[in-house]
Amino acid sequence: MTRDRTEAFLRSLVSELRQLPRETEWVEFKVNNAEPQAIGEYISALANSAALVGKTHAWMVWGIDDDSHAPVGTGFDPWSARKGNEELESWLLRLLEPRIDFRFDAVDVDGQRIVVLEIAAASRRPVRFSGTEYIRIGTYKKPLKDYPEKERALWRSFDRVPFEAGRAMTHLDVDGVFELLDTPAYFELLQLPLPDGRAAIMEALAQDGLVAQDQAGRWDITNLGAILLARRLEAFPSLGRKAIRVIQYRGPDRLETQREQLGAKGYANGFEGLLAFINGLLPTNEVVGQALRRDVPMFPQLAVRELVANALIHQDFSATGAGPTVELFEGRIEITNPGKPLVATERFLDCPPKSRNEALASRMRRFGICEERGSGVDKVVAQVELHQLPPPVFEEPPGFTRVVLFAPRPLGSMDREERVRACYWHACLKYVQREAVTNTSLRERFGIEAKNSAKASRLLKEAVESGLLVPYDPDAARSQMKYLPHWAKPERSS
Repeated sequence: MTRDRTEAFLRSLVSELRQLPRETEWVEFKVNNAEPQAIGEYISALANSAALVGKTHAWMVWGIDDDSHAPVGTGFDPWSARKGNEELESWLLRLLEPRIDFRFDAVDVDGQRIVVLEIAAASRRPVRFSGTEYIRIGTYKKPLKDYPEKERALWRSFDRVPFEAGRAMTHLDVDGVFELLDTPAYFELLQLPLPDGRAAIMEALAQDGLVAQDQAGRWDITNLGAILLARRLEAFPSLGRKAIRVIQYRGPDRLETQREQLGAKGYANGFEGLLAFINGLLPTNEVVGQALRRDVPMFPQLAVRELVANALIHQDFSATGAGPTVELFEGRIEITNPGKPLVATERFLDCPPKSRNEALASRMRRFGICEERGSGVDKVVAQVELHQLPPPVFEEPPGFTRVVLFAPRPLGSMDREERVRACYWHACLKYVQREAVTNTSLRERFGIEAKNSAKASRLLKEAVESGLLVPYDPDAARSQMKYLPHWAKPERSS
């Protein structure tokens, strides 16, 4: 949310808030009223109200008279306060959903001790405390469910403000921005010369939505800027859990971890290093050519690249406590991101993709990290077929999307489900290429010799019986039969 606050900044902030003509939906003044339950309810109400009126933050201030706004001081100490045996901040965080960012600070104003609670505005969904969502009605705190028109307006406000436009860090000077963001990498990725002077750099970043200037002339780093170009993601409290995690296991299950690493940099400036680390862990096969031996990765590097990029881009950033993961097992690699897929998994290859994070996807494409819209999964399936691997699995664990790639395995060792799934994805790939599956194309996919065409025919029969493939023309001669994915069944005139 913010870096460490200086006393000068806090005094300036308190002065600005005191100049408000009255309490607002996003500011609450207190003196010594610091009952923990009430504080939690106010965090929910103020966060939701700030989002509703287009503010990035809300504040509670102790030590200010409610009527005159004069500093009178407070005895409230949030760092020593407790709820039962639990520290106040820990207790509040545990009961907030989602766990939004907030922070307490203290400052002396005119000889009086003032405590400031800064609260990030709600994003993506209303903030609830202890199971209840609150809202400010004038200067009163009320359950949101009692004001359905406010609730509808709040949800509409989330649609207007995407995740990328939210603030990851606020009220920075230019030095602070340069310390937190890898600004040279932005121009390197775009293959542009570095502008002459910091003002020109900041202008370019602002035009691309990576930073924004506030009313006081200082700078905010947007979520988009931080997630793309952070020097260290952990420096942004709201995004630290969104760093990609790479885990290598010993064996086919999660019983023994061999190696684990958490991505430190932003998705754009850290992407090539991330891929190099993953590829360094992937097993290789030794291939003997004409008097030469070379190591070939067991998993196609282009497929891994596309899937990792998709996991970063299409994740649900509102899912708390979860980020993208790459897990390497003996014989397979699993790439998982938080968020249910927006397109049915069986239509990943042919349907135009829907992204929760359009601005992030756009920048990643401009940086050359992912391909043009809609080309990712077909490249994955094409690479799987080129290397004659078992078919990938696209699945939906609760609240997540996962893709599994498998190490090379001969057709004879695949079970019926795998064989049918391979035929299905082959048909999807052919369909987007404006072609149909034939005995010949399936033989090429599996490396079946022409003299064994009957084996390909049996595979096609299994796929049709499973309902995943349909004949293009059921009345065609056997040698002329073509097949389509079941959802592409052609209309036939009566």
